[in-house]
Amino acid sequence: MSRLQLDNIHISFGALHIVRGVTLELKQGEIGCLLGPSGCGKTTLLRAIAGFQALQSGFIHIDDSSVSDEKHTLAPEQRGVGMVFQDFALFPHLNVEDNISFGMRKASAIERSKRVDELLDRIGLPGYHKRFPHELSGGQQQRIALARALAPKPRLLLLDEPFSSLDAELRERLAVEVRELLKKEGITALLVTHDQQEAFAMADKAGVMYQGELLQWDTPYQLYHQPKHQLVADFIGHGVLLQGTVNTEGSLASPLGMLEHPSLLQIPAGTPVSFLVRPDDLVPDPTSRLRGTIKARGFRGAHNLYTIELASGVEILTLSPSHEEFTVGANIGLRPEFDHLVVFAADHCELPGFHDQAPTVQPLPTVLPKTQSA
Repeated sequence: MSRLQLDNIHISFGALHIVRGVTLELKQGEIGCLLGPSGCGKTTLLRAIAGFQALQSGFIHIDDSSVSDEKHTLAPEQRGVGMVFQDFALFPHLNVEDNISFGMRKASAIERSKRVDELLDRIGLPGYHKRFPHELSGGQQQRIALARALAPKPRLLLLDEPFSSLDAELRERLAVEVRELLKKEGITALLVTHDQQEAFAMADKAGVMYQGELLQWDTPYQLYHQPKHQLVADFIGHGVLLQGTVNTEGSLASPLGMLEHPSLLQIPAGTPVSFLVRPDDLVPDPTSRLRGTIKARGFRGAHNLYTIELASGVEILTLSPSHEEFTVGANIGLRPEFDHLVVFAADHCELPGFHDQAPTVQPLPTVLPKTQSA
C-alpha cells in the first residue's frame, strides 16, 4: 500500500512556476528524500504535502485519501502528518517532557507519560524529562524535536533540512540514528536536504529536483551509479562528464582512449555524446599510457581525491589510498576500470542499454612520453 502518492503536482506563485509536474510514491514504512540546490522547489513541495501550500493542479494522496488537489486542500491538522523543522522549533518555556507530549493533548496523562518514556529511551536520552531546551546540545535538541513529531504516531513524517545547523560528523551520525528510529516506529517519512551523505544514510528512495522538476526518483544506489539525466550525474557524487564521439565499430573515441560497449552500436556513427566518469572509475597505474598531471589533492581519510589534468586539458578525478600519496604537479598513469558505462545524448537523457555489462577499454592509440610519478 502506498502511504504517500503525488501525481503530476504543479505549484505556482503568480506567473512563477515553482513545482512542475512532480510525481512520486512512498510505500508504508519507506523513507524518501528530495535533493537539490536552493530554490529548486523541494521545500515548497514539502509544504504542499503538509497542507501549507495549495496546488495549481495534480493530486496528493495519503493512504487512500486525497488531501490536496486543485479544488481543495485539507487542513494540516487533519492530515495526520508530523513535521520536523530546520530550527527545531522547541518551546523554550516547556521542559523536554512537555515538549514531546505537546501534540498528545487528547491522550490521557498515563498514555502521555508512557509515550514520552518510550521515545526518550529510543532516542537515547532517558531521564531527560525535566530538562529545558537551553540545557541541551544541538544534537539533543534535534532528537527531542523528532520525538515530539513522532509522539502522536503520525501517518507521515516530513523533515525539512533537519540537520543543517549541526556539524558534519553529527549530521551523518544523527541521520543513521533517525533512520533506525523511523524503521522501529514503522513511520513513512520524506526528508528535504541538500546534503547527499545525509540522503544516502537515510533514504530508501531519493530524487533530485532542478528548477521545479523531479529529474529522477529512484534508490540512492541507482541515483549514484545509473543517473538518468546529466544534471543528476553532475549533482550526485564527484563525477565528471567527458565528451566523446561514437564510431562505426561500436566504440567511443574519448580522452581516456577507445571505450567499447555493445550498446554503442545502437547509436549512429559520428554522434557526439557525454559519458560519466566517477573517481572510482580510474585507478593510478604507472604502466598505463594514459597519463595526466595532478592539479590538486584532497584528503578524505582512507583515500585522497586527486584532480588530474590530461594532455587534452580535460580534468578528471581519481581516488587513491591515502598511504600511497602523490604530490601535486606529479605526472601519473591512469587505468580506466568502469563497472558500467553511463552515456548521455545531446538532450541530456541517458541512452538505454548501458548497464548490462562493463565496457571494455582499449589503450590510447599512441604511446605518450614516459614521465616519472611521485
